[in-house]
Amino acid sequence: MIRIQLGESAVDRTRIAISPLSELVAGLELVHRERARQAPWPYTDWAEHAREVLRTVPETVPLRVYAHLYGAEHARPTPDLFTPIPPTARPSLAEQVELMRQTPHAVVEQQFAKHYPDGLPDFLVPYLHDRDRAFGRLADALTAFGELAIAPYWPVMRTVLDEEMLLRARTLAAHGPDAVLANLRGDAEWDRPVLSLPKRRESVLVAHDQRLLLVPLILAQDKLTCSTDHAEIQMVTYQARGAAVLAHKKTPSRRSPDRLAQLIGPGRAAVLRALGEPSTTTVLAASLGLSPSTVSEQLTSLLETGAVDRSRTGRHVLYGLTPAGRALITLFPEDSVSTETVERQDHDS
Repeated sequence: MIRIQLGESAVDRTRIAISPLSELVAGLELVHRERARQAPWPYTDWAEHAREVLRTVPETVPLRVYAHLYGAEHARPTPDLFTPIPPTARPSLAEQVELMRQTPHAVVEQQFAKHYPDGLPDFLVPYLHDRDRAFGRLADALTAFGELAIAPYWPVMRTVLDEEMLLRARTLAAHGPDAVLANLRGDAEWDRPVLSLPKRRESVLVAHDQRLLLVPLILAQDKLTCSTDHAEIQMVTYQARGAAVLAHKKTPSRRSPDRLAQLIGPGRAAVLRALGEPSTTTVLAASLGLSPSTVSEQLTSLLETGAVDRSRTGRHVLYGLTPAGRALITLFPEDSVSTETVERQDHDS
């Protein structure tokens, strides 16, 4: 367990940002962690595509440094310079990669001395003694991998991440940072002033005078990470809602009949269940694999019945469950029909 002791100023200055580079690195970590088996749903298709890119594109060879840093046996802090903190709330991957390409030699020396006091591992030596070439090759590799493995998925991923930022910012403004920190996905525990992250190692970080930066990731696979090197910012990454947008196959092929779908129709049932958290029409459509017009039609029907409501935040319209909608989902949990009933229905048909 990593316990981050946050001072009052750190909590009060909590902010949220998107980091395409952190997303890319999280994807590499996912691939390396699941290298001996198929990645779980909803990451399966993306991970297979990413493996193929890494296997067949020579320009991605320098990315093996992340296998060493974040591989299956990873159990120690690593230098932040390989996953730097985003410079703005919504940087592009190109901006972040360029900053990495220009990593100052003093930063490299400082972080390597901190994390490897007993000697630098061989795979990191070029980054110290041939900095320009090593970081240049790494930046080119990140760009190539981003274009081939992330860019095809990025428009829908960006939509989901923008909505995640919107929801967190709304919670932050309405209920304060405690409400945000108490509801991070990935088994984080918030007991003011300590944010605990599940890790194999035990350590304590003190961030009394730093700003807290929360970075949602689609490819985090419910893992939480934290930075350790920045003097002014403590970054924590966490699993964003909506990872299902990565999946081409939305549900297993063998399912029991859904009684809620039988009651109100499969389209409305799917939309209702997807509203575990408030969402926009665009993200609902992406996560369900439906057209926005179809989702809009289902939402209109659910609004008329009182199962959902809507609210406006800036230019965004958010839909959420009403008590009646939550009661329907509780009364009719998914796949709630017994095997015996299914067999009887199949026999009757």
